[in-house]
Amino acid sequence: MNRAFSRKKDKTWMHTPEALSKHFIPYNAKFLGSTEVEQPKGTEVVRDAVRKLKFARHIKKSEGQKIPKVELQISIYGVKILEPKTKEVQHNCQLHRISFCADDKTDKRIFTFICKDSESNKHLCYVFDSEKCAEEITLTIGQAFDLAYRKFLESGGKDVETRKQIAGLQKRIQDLETENMELKNKVQDLENQLRITQVSTSPAGSMTPRSPSTDIFDMIPFSPISHQSSMPTRNGTQPPPVPSRSTEIKRDLFGAEPFDPFNCGAADFPPDIQSKLDEMQRQRWRGSKWD
Repeated sequence: MNRAFSRKKDKTWMHTPEALSKHFIPYNAKFLGSTEVEQPKGTEVVRDAVRKLKFARHIKKSEGQKIPKVELQISIYGVKILEPKTKEVQHNCQLHRISFCADDKTDKRIFTFICKDSESNKHLCYVFDSEKCAEEITLTIGQAFDLAYRKFLESGGKDVETRKQIAGLQKRIQDLETENMELKNKVQDLENQLRITQVSTSPAGSMTPRSPSTDIFDMIPFSPISHQSSMPTRNGTQPPPVPSRSTEIKRDLFGAEPFDPFNCGAADFPPDIQSKLDEMQRQRWRGSKWD
């Protein structure tokens, strides 16, 4: 293993200071995993961690599992480990918590660093596999340390405290976002349970009354079985009642009953008219007799 931290004044770095201080340098690598170590630094400590994670990865590979790919973003504030496609941050290793970084000279694809976990305060060794950039990534982390140390000297140590406060606030924000998501899921579960309870307690066969459909002229279609007075109009008012048919005989403006030839009989004419009609009938009968 090779220690990557060097603050020689004549050291020639690979990147400009602005690239690491204002932005970050991205790299792609395979993430073998992380494991707890007893010491914050040391070549033997890192070598044992690499051997342990290689063995665990070999077992998973025999089971058909592939080594996950990650994206590393290196800056003077730390090393972020992200999922390449979604850009989701899996680990955020702040630079002041990284105590050791090295690449393996026997296996040029392997590089590691040791970082103190912010929650458990345990030292974790992170191991990566990069076919072409292992040594370059190690040197980039070393350059980030050099720039951060110079900035620390220029600010008199205030910049480190500021970064610690910012890191604490970022951690608090992340915890609140996680808690907020859990509360949203609980509220959604309660709403689903309430909806299921309402459906199960409602009487079987009960249906919500539906308003009658209308035609293209906004008219309610005629139904012979429906009563007109029980059907409300569009504005909510009831239509005027249909006048019922009366059984009483109507008379005209002179007080006479209307003539109905079907119900007309002999007793329906006045006596004088009736006698004339009878006389006319007799004469007609006599004429037909003589003929």
